[in-house]
Amino acid sequence: MNKNNLNKISRLEVADILRNAIYEDLGAYGDITSKYIFSEEDFSEGYIVCKEKEGAILCGIDTAMFIFEEIDKEVEFLKLKNDGDFLSEGDRICEINGRTLSILKSERVSLNFIAHLSGIATITNKFAAITSKYGVKITETRKTLPNLRILEKYAVRCGGGHNHRFGLFDGILIKDNHIAAAGGISKAISTLRNKIPHTLKIEVEVKTKNELAEAIESKADIIMLDNMSYKEMAESVKLIRKKSGHSCKIEASGGVHFETLENICKTGVDLISSGAITNSAKAIDFSLEFK
Repeated sequence: MNKNNLNKISRLEVADILRNAIYEDLGAYGDITSKYIFSEEDFSEGYIVCKEKEGAILCGIDTAMFIFEEIDKEVEFLKLKNDGDFLSEGDRICEINGRTLSILKSERVSLNFIAHLSGIATITNKFAAITSKYGVKITETRKTLPNLRILEKYAVRCGGGHNHRFGLFDGILIKDNHIAAAGGISKAISTLRNKIPHTLKIEVEVKTKNELAEAIESKADIIMLDNMSYKEMAESVKLIRKKSGHSCKIEASGGVHFETLENICKTGVDLISSGAITNSAKAIDFSLEFK
């Protein structure tokens, strides 16, 4: 994987997230177990190791480093692996040297981020391995954990996926409730075209043949085929290509799981969005061990 394309997370972007996570664990009193056992003069060496039997895609190594540095800038954190790397069981991803108290304070928070983000990167990589064969992009949705979206979307990129809109503020997507409240797809699109900047694309979600015809007629820039059967999806793709050529991008969404992925790709869509790669990702097993 080309790590230059990961658009790495900067410390500034996630500083508040990490500080809140640290405070959640340490509160106002710190690590009350460790501070009554060790002093500031006690030092230890350790490492973080992947214990996942099937291997994983790493994500969160820089996030972990930021956490250790936030707790104690004098801790030495040596990266042995980078985000986006494939890990086998037993691979060490970093070595840590510093105050025992600082390492123990940082341990669980950093592992939580690495485990969660690597889980997203790993499942995304499995999806991308299928979609890439068909020239189809796999993206996430807005089904992310509150306050962790920037990190979860980064994890998707680390796994070889692509990002959908970040939030409601940076992309237009007309969904079923918009259509119902506006009085139809045509009315919603025409209202938007009269108000939005010309640089914004309009995407619309369709579930039926009538909605599809209306979206094509209204010249939607992107059409999302939502919860359609494979047959309905393939027929919709053919109709869109016939009427709009390749000027209209086609997205598939709804019921997207690893078992359904290849059949969806075969319908000819351009991209597939899946909430499963963020909200159903299994945490990867990592451990911090002292030497």
